[in-house]
Amino acid sequence: MTDTPPDTAPVLVADIGGTNARFGLMEGDTVRDSRTLRCADYPSPREAAEAYLASAGAYARPRRAAFCIAGPVTGDRIAMTNLPWSFSVAEVRAALALERLEIINDFTAVALSVPRLGHGDRLQIGDGTPRAGAVIGVLGPGSGLGVSGLVPGAAGWSALSGEGGHVTMAPVSDREGAVLAQLRKRFDHVSAERVLSGPGLVNLYEALTILDGREPRPLAPAEVTAAALDGSDAHCVEAVETFCAMLGTVAGNLALTLGARGGVYIAGGIVPRLGGVFAHSRFRKRFVEKGRMRDFLAPIPTYVVTHPLPAFLGLAAALERQPEP
Repeated sequence: MTDTPPDTAPVLVADIGGTNARFGLMEGDTVRDSRTLRCADYPSPREAAEAYLASAGAYARPRRAAFCIAGPVTGDRIAMTNLPWSFSVAEVRAALALERLEIINDFTAVALSVPRLGHGDRLQIGDGTPRAGAVIGVLGPGSGLGVSGLVPGAAGWSALSGEGGHVTMAPVSDREGAVLAQLRKRFDHVSAERVLSGPGLVNLYEALTILDGREPRPLAPAEVTAAALDGSDAHCVEAVETFCAMLGTVAGNLALTLGARGGVYIAGGIVPRLGGVFAHSRFRKRFVEKGRMRDFLAPIPTYVVTHPLPAFLGLAAALERQPEP
């Protein structure tokens, strides 16, 4: 079906991390045939994309594609941070016979997804009402901590690109101060990412356990979360509680910095798994507890992104923008 018009042909999208690459075909905001491939099985995104398209042969061949990757995108030549893939965007586009290929950072894609989320794709935490057309803040605790903002303009939304996850983490209580002091014995700089991420959740558990004179168990992030949710380990419970509170502190800082009257969105893989624990945590209380700025923050709504594939929505949005000359 090579004669399919460009405006009706599906769009190929891919979210490429250090271990897996998730592919899909998009028609509007609808994702079809999402599949996950192991990156180690392919020498480059070209071969991975070809394997996916071969498995999805019932659909029209895409003419446009957008990929997001876990790493910086600074030009045509891409070298991924945690994967031995190095490739040229132009060469991949030509090899896949695409009219257009956009490659952006993975968290930029997540940020661009926010204006396309429906009411069922997000869960509001606490009170607040968004101001239409106002700046939006976005955080994403996952394997790291992504931080961005969305700024409205005549050409649509623009996602800010920065490294806000590496701001210095500040304590709010004596207990948090002791935790951060413990972490400074291991790290030259205790950033927000050192506590607000999968590895950060483990860091919190280990520090809290050591502070209480106990030997921490070698737990993975998912194990810390599981033990917290079933209440089987008091230090895991405290680690998750501390994680939620600290995330509220950082989210409030982001709202103040950006003037995010359009709301602050929490994306990433960790928070949605916490469910009601997060909703009833100290996150929202910490978000608004900024002394004289409490009245500024109280009307700003906070949301958890529950859409299973937000990066795909952001990639579709990236393709709708006019390509740079």
